[in-house]
Amino acid sequence: MASAKDSRRLRIKRSIRSKVAGTPGRPRLTIFRSNKGIYAQVIDDEAGKTVASASSFELGAQGNNVEAAKQVGLKVAEKAKAAGIESVVFDRNGYLYHGKVKALADGAREGGLQF
Repeated sequence: MASAKDSRRLRIKRSIRSKVAGTPGRPRLTIFRSNKGIYAQVIDDEAGKTVASASSFELGAQGNNVEAAKQVGLKVAEKAKAAGIESVVFDRNGYLYHGKVKALADGAREGGLQF
């Protein structure tokens, strides 16, 4: 059974996803936070393919903190640029734009992605 916090996030997520979709020219940058790590994917929704991805585990980051999130943002931007992606649509996946989510977005912007 989902907690009240989880059901609230899922309701917000559905609302965001009804408005945000990735295209081949401008894919969707989505994030997922767990208690142990943070993940980011660049997704082309029309083809149903993940173009680039990065996680705090892949980087060997110590812990799930703001600095690890920023490094994940930089890494996903680097991979997306290598795949020819310059601009993305940001999908915060129902999480508040604060802390780790904001750090990941700032890292992706530093890495050269536009959104």
